[in-house]
Amino acid sequence: MGAPPRIGILTVSDRAAAGAYEDRGGPAVRAVLDHALDGPWDAVVRVVADELEDIRAALVALVDADGCALVLTTGGTGPAPRDVTPEATRAVCERELPGFGEAMRAASLATVPTAILSRQTAGVRGAALIVNLPGSPRGAAQCLEAIVSAAVHGVAVIGGPHLSLVAGGTDPHP
Repeated sequence: MGAPPRIGILTVSDRAAAGAYEDRGGPAVRAVLDHALDGPWDAVVRVVADELEDIRAALVALVDADGCALVLTTGGTGPAPRDVTPEATRAVCERELPGFGEAMRAASLATVPTAILSRQTAGVRGAALIVNLPGSPRGAAQCLEAIVSAAVHGVAVIGGPHLSLVAGGTDPHP
């Protein structure tokens, strides 16, 4: 049996990267994965500032060097000038999967009227899936819960490792 699948969790935040703010988005993402996934997996956690090149470099490193099959970003998806995570994601992916962003905005809009301003997206780099989640811990968790089944299936479809959802979850490839 090989090594457990690796999942990258990338927090994009000027304040968290500078140490002025405790990263709460990354731990919220990890908590959802701990609850949703069945079987072992390894987290590769990074925090970078809201800089296009830093985000791009971190995404490339998480997939190409660290071997992550799934990379979940949190932060940098709003309309502010420094919110450039979607642009960095598009720059490193061969194919964009806009349905992820559409599903996350729809899930959030029921409780957060400003969710329409979010620019989450997803894409494929090699055999890895990259998904942008919102920066707030609550928003990141809510959006990940809405798309985790599709993300697990997507990783398998693009040639990544088999990730299983816990019993009672919607495992698209039992």
